[in-house]
Amino acid sequence: MDVAPIRSRMALFGHPIHPMLIHFPVAALLGLIGTDIGYALTGDSFWARAGTWLAAIGMLGGWFSGLIGVLDLVLVREIRRLVIAWCHGIMAVMLLSLATLNWLLRLGDVEGLIIPWGLYVSLLSGVMISITSFLGGQLVYDHAVGVAAEKSINRARRNEKIRNIEEDRLVD
Repeated sequence: MDVAPIRSRMALFGHPIHPMLIHFPVAALLGLIGTDIGYALTGDSFWARAGTWLAAIGMLGGWFSGLIGVLDLVLVREIRRLVIAWCHGIMAVMLLSLATLNWLLRLGDVEGLIIPWGLYVSLLSGVMISITSFLGGQLVYDHAVGVAAEKSINRARRNEKIRNIEEDRLVD
């Protein structure tokens, strides 16, 4: 990583909050695919009820984590300047819209619209999660967003020592 790390303003003891939180709604929304398939295969209302809870957790957790991410986007000039950050944000808003729709489809009648609409929206959300996560990963690994500068320097020094040791072994 040859770029200077970009500090997150939304951090707790130096650790960016958005990456800490986003795993929970992502897991819930991916689990929702499983519950929808479980319902489609068995017709058991347990899967429909579990899916409703996962849809709610995914939606609420996603909006909360997304709010933290938007604050970083708006407050940190270096993040705002990255086109990929805007792409990640736009994809995340689209995903959160799908998550909200998926939850709303289940309100009142948890089994009524799972087949086909709930399952379709869940699968589409899974695809959107993959794309959005890839873009978020690029922000961290390619642009060093939220990476602690001192840890990056220490890691670079350690990697340089390892390279030197490996080169010495090859010479011998």
